[in-house]
Amino acid sequence: MQVKATVFLRKGGQHRVENGHPWIFQSEIDYIKGKFEPGDIVDVYSWRKEFYGRGYINPQSQIIVRILTTEQENIDREFFKKRIQAAWEYRKKFISEPDYCRLINGEADFIPALTVDKFGEYMVIQTLSLGIDIHKDTIISILEELFQPEGIYERNDVSVRRLEGLEQKKGYLRGNFPTTIKVLENGIPFYADIENGQKTGFFYDQRENRLFLKHVCKDAEVLDCFCHTGSFTVHAALYGAKQVTAIDISEDAIAMAQRNAELNDVLSVCDFQAANAFDYLRTMSDEGKQFDVVILDPPAFTKSRKTLEGAARGYKEINLRGIKMVRPGGFLVTCSCSYHMDRELFKAIVVDAARDAKRVIRMVEYRTQAKDHPILPAAEETEYLKFMMIQVM
Repeated sequence: MQVKATVFLRKGGQHRVENGHPWIFQSEIDYIKGKFEPGDIVDVYSWRKEFYGRGYINPQSQIIVRILTTEQENIDREFFKKRIQAAWEYRKKFISEPDYCRLINGEADFIPALTVDKFGEYMVIQTLSLGIDIHKDTIISILEELFQPEGIYERNDVSVRRLEGLEQKKGYLRGNFPTTIKVLENGIPFYADIENGQKTGFFYDQRENRLFLKHVCKDAEVLDCFCHTGSFTVHAALYGAKQVTAIDISEDAIAMAQRNAELNDVLSVCDFQAANAFDYLRTMSDEGKQFDVVILDPPAFTKSRKTLEGAARGYKEINLRGIKMVRPGGFLVTCSCSYHMDRELFKAIVVDAARDAKRVIRMVEYRTQAKDHPILPAAEETEYLKFMMIQVM
């Protein structure tokens, strides 16, 4: 696509794009020179006429421009092919099972608003902005050329697309295949529902963190709250736990978790319960129930800064209860997947919870997401996952 217009940023202040952030907001723009249609490619300049980058524009979105490149290069099929090839080479360096990974992680792979997950011979794609949705057919043809997948499924049933003026939809893009498929994580097979499961059907971002359970689960009684489809549960069981109690409010998630435990021949040591994890933690901690390992991996409690205070209270509540339920010398694994909950605030919440629980804690590990979910230091939004393991004395 040819450059259709030029965007000039306001004078004054340092714009985030100077540091490598790929987003430009409406409020940062001084004026636009030239005619364009939503989704067109534009160049971005400072008020001093310094070239910052080239990306796609959508005036309907508060993120009006998303930068694709800091070079004055053509945005065409070859451009996207090089980007996808580079992402694949990166995965092969760091991921032991690259056929099962987050292949394209949007901004952090320099293709803003594009997500592609690879599930062996199948792929799931999300195009979350107008500017990238326009190129969907091109991207699919590149995926077919490079990977020859048996099928590609679209999971564009996400509300953020409405902010871009796009409809929500999901379905087959290539092939016609069963949408409950097997994936591998750390050599362990799992079922994933790519049609109705959360996000794209499986969360690869905790891959390396789940491996860390092998240090603490041998002969342990484990509680896994917000267990979803049982990834932490199955890892804990395979790493030698003598009993794993797994809680999730979704009956569908619990059913899939049971299937995954059965698939790995650990169902006999797993107790699955469809229940509200908040209620369970409150009741069991009040009754004095304790475990050797407690895992808390809830969904995001906040998706905006406006609700951060309420989210902090939620994290404080579950961590307070979780810490109380860890036997002396045992371990708490606690996670947050909201980037609005930054690392220091999350750590402060856990420390505060330990104080109120009247327990002494020490940090074992504080990690972020797996390497197939790379992070741009200039874009804090790309670093969203917090995984903390503490020992509770």
